[in-house]
Amino acid sequence: GGACSDPSGGGVGGGWWPPWACRRVADVPITTGLTATVSLEVTDPDTAVAHGSGTLPVLATPRVVALVEEAAVAAVDGLRDDTHTTVGMAVQLEHLAPTATGRTVVASATVEAVSGRRVSFEVQVADNRGLVAVGRVTRVVVEIDRFMTRAD
Repeated sequence: GGACSDPSGGGVGGGWWPPWACRRVADVPITTGLTATVSLEVTDPDTAVAHGSGTLPVLATPRVVALVEEAAVAAVDGLRDDTHTTVGMAVQLEHLAPTATGRTVVASATVEAVSGRRVSFEVQVADNRGLVAVGRVTRVVVEIDRFMTRAD
């Protein structure tokens, strides 16, 4: 059990990591510069009204978060073996502009840093009018079986 220090010295939570993020696992070849994009045509289920995060029929911030997480997962997909995956640890996002239903947004995620098992992504979402959201996503490489025992 117990906490461990963030090897980068700053990190999320004042340098404290949860115990599941501190265990050693096999090396996974994740390097800076890996990138992926995913797109979404905004429909009624993607709106703030549908997500309960507002009263307007525009792309919901929770849906933007899910979209950038999807792009981050895609950026490292295929680099891990069947016993490891990444899980979300932190999201910092600025939702800058509204997007109406019927428009298409494209989310991109690029690995900007790898520190131990922690992988940080620079993320952005844009539509044909410009930038919709920007931010960072942090994911942690975990051993699936060990991580799932903590979920039970």
